[in-house]
Amino acid sequence: MTELPSGLGQWAQLPFFSDHWPAIASALRADQRDILPPAPQRFAALELTQPDATRVVILGQDPYPTPGHAHGLAFSTAPDVRPLPRSLSNIYKELEDDLGIRRPNGDLRGWAQQGVLLLNTALTVPAGAANAHQNLGWQHLVHQVLALTSSRPTAFLLWGNAAQKLEKHIKPGDHLILKTAHPSPLSARRGFFGSRPFSRVNTWLAARGEDTIDWNAGTEAPA
Repeated sequence: MTELPSGLGQWAQLPFFSDHWPAIASALRADQRDILPPAPQRFAALELTQPDATRVVILGQDPYPTPGHAHGLAFSTAPDVRPLPRSLSNIYKELEDDLGIRRPNGDLRGWAQQGVLLLNTALTVPAGAANAHQNLGWQHLVHQVLALTSSRPTAFLLWGNAAQKLEKHIKPGDHLILKTAHPSPLSARRGFFGSRPFSRVNTWLAARGEDTIDWNAGTEAPA
C-alpha cells in the first residue's frame, strides 16, 4: 500500500489520496526521468496552507521544469533563483503597480503561511518537459481541493483559460472570483496587467472583517 505523504494534515482526508494517489505514486516511481520538484516538496502547498486556514486560492499549471526552481508552490521559486521566471516577474510587476511592493526574491512561502493556497494543477513535471504530467491524474486532487475550499467564502484567482475552466468545481457561495489573463509574457498584456488582484483581495477580506494579506511577507523565509 502506498504511504501518504507526511505533513498533509486535514488534506489527507480527501478521497484523492485513497482513490488516485497510489497509481500516481507508482507512475512516478517508474519514470526514469528527473522529476521536479524533489519528492519531499511535492505537497508543500497543501502542507503550508491547511483547509481551515485557506482564504485565497491561486492556481498555477505545473511546476517549473528547470531543476532547482520549483519547490512545491505555484509560481514560487527557491529564494536563490535568478533571474525570476517570466510569469512570476509579471506577477511582481503587477504587485508593484497595484500596491507599490517590490519583493527581493521569488519565494512565496510567506503568502502561503497567511492562507494563500498556491496550487498547481499538476504537482510534478519531468525536468525540461513542461506539461508532461498534466494527464497523470493530478486533476482529481485539484477538483477536490476546490470543492473543499469553496465550502466557505474564499477568494479564487483564476489566471488564464486553464484555471478558469476549473471554476465549475467551485461550489456556489459568497466568494470573490477574479478571472483575468494569465501572467505569462504571451498574455499578460491582454488583461492581467492592470487587474489589481492583490488590492482587490484585501478589499474583499477587509469588508468581511478578516485580516488582509501582507503581500510583502516572507521575503526573508529560510531556504
